[in-house]
Amino acid sequence: MTDILKQIISRDPWEREYHQAVREMVDSIGPVLARQPHYAAAAVLERITEPERIVTFRVPWVDDRGKVCIHRGYLVEMNSAIGPFKGGLRFHPSVNQGILKFLAFEQVFKNALTTLPLGGGAGGTDFEPKGRSDEEVMRFCQSFMRELYRHLGPHTDIPGGDIGVGAREIGFLFGALRKLDNQFTGALTGKGLQWGGSLFRAEAAGYGCVYFAAEMLMTRGMGLADQVCLVSGSGNVALHTAEKLIALGAKVVSLSDSSGHIYDPEGLDAEKLQFVKVLKNIRRGRIREAADRFPGISYTAADADSEVNPLWRHRADCVFPCATQNEIGEQDAYSLINNNIKLVCEGANMPCTSEAIDIFLGKNILFAPGKAANAGGVAVSGLEMVQNSMRLSWLGSEVDERLRIIMRAIHNRCLETAAAYGTPGNYLNGANIAAFVRVVDAMLDQGVV
Repeated sequence: MTDILKQIISRDPWEREYHQAVREMVDSIGPVLARQPHYAAAAVLERITEPERIVTFRVPWVDDRGKVCIHRGYLVEMNSAIGPFKGGLRFHPSVNQGILKFLAFEQVFKNALTTLPLGGGAGGTDFEPKGRSDEEVMRFCQSFMRELYRHLGPHTDIPGGDIGVGAREIGFLFGALRKLDNQFTGALTGKGLQWGGSLFRAEAAGYGCVYFAAEMLMTRGMGLADQVCLVSGSGNVALHTAEKLIALGAKVVSLSDSSGHIYDPEGLDAEKLQFVKVLKNIRRGRIREAADRFPGISYTAADADSEVNPLWRHRADCVFPCATQNEIGEQDAYSLINNNIKLVCEGANMPCTSEAIDIFLGKNILFAPGKAANAGGVAVSGLEMVQNSMRLSWLGSEVDERLRIIMRAIHNRCLETAAAYGTPGNYLNGANIAAFVRVVDAMLDQGVV
C-alpha cells in the first residue's frame, strides 16, 4: 500500500490534500486487503485512486468596470461504478486540481455510504464570488456553464453547491444550463423550491451531522441536551448544524469565518442565529458584526501565527468543525483534549489533519469522519433527484424523516463494519471500509473499464 502512496506523490507532488485523503483511506483498509487478496490482484487501489476524467477549461467574463477577467475551471469525475458522478462545485481562490481531486475522492465514499446509486466527483474554479455584484456573479456563472454543460446530465454528472456556491450561484448556473441544453432536467441539485428543488436540501448536511452525533452519543448513554458545542464556520453546514443543535437543547457557543470567531458563553439562541443567517446569506458581511449587535458575544480575530486556533481554546463537550479542510491540527487537538471534549463530528470535508485524528482516537474520543457525518447533504440531493424524476415535491417532514433514517443507517453501518474488522467503535475505519468494499465490488463486477 505504501507503494501506491509513493506513486501518487511522485506523479503529482503538489496535491497535498489529495495525498492526505488517500493516505487516510489506505491506512484503514489493510484488514480488507488481507481478507480479500483478489482485490490487490485486480489493482483496485491503482484504479480507485485515479480519476476517470479531469476536465480543465478557461472561464472568461467581463466585470462591472468592463474589464475582461480570466479564471480556470475544473471538473473531476472520480468514479462512477455505482452511479452517475455527484459532488459539489466550489468557487474559491484556493481551488486547484489537487483540492478538487481530494473532494471528489472523499465524495466517492461518502456517496457509497448513503447506499444511493451515486458515484463521486467535484468541480469548481478559483473565482471568488465574495464582494462581487449579482450581475458579475451571473456573468461568471454563465461563462462557467458554457463549458461545464457539455459534461452534465441526470444520468452522467449532477453537481451541487459547495463553498462559494449557494442559492444565488445555483440559480444562475441552472438558468444557463437550461438555456444551453434546451432541457429542464435535474442535472444540478440545490435548486430553488419553485423550480425543482427539495425542502430540507439546505438544512440537510448540517442536520444530518447532528443526527449522526446524537447516534454516537447514544452508544455511551448520553444525549445532546445541555452539551456545550463549538461550531466553526458560518456557511450553510455550520449554520444548520448550530440550528439543529439548539433545537435539540444543546448550547452552541461559537461560529466563525476566515476573519475570526465569535464566542457566546450564554449560548446562541434563535434570534442571534437568525441575525448571523441574514448577515452571511443576504448582507454577505463578516462574523464580527454579530459581536457588535449583541453585547454578550465576544469576537476574536484569526491569528495565523498562533499554533492553536483561538476558537479551539474554549471549553466544550462536543466539537463540530464545519468550515474547511485541515482547520484542526495537532496542537488544536491537544487543546481540545485538555478541555475534556467528548466528541468530534466533522461537518466539513476533512477538517481534521491526520495527526489530530490520531490524537482523538488515541484518547478514545468519539470521532466521526466527514464522509459519514456530513453525508446528509448528498443524501437529500439524491432525494431531490428522485423528486425531479417523479415530478413530485415531498413535504419537509417526509424529507427530514428520510434524512434521519439514512443517517442512522450510515451510523450503524460504520459501527458494525468497524467491529467486523477488529476495530470496534472506530467510525473512521468503519466508514472507510464499508464504502471501499461497496465501490470496489461494483468496479470488479463491471470489468476493467
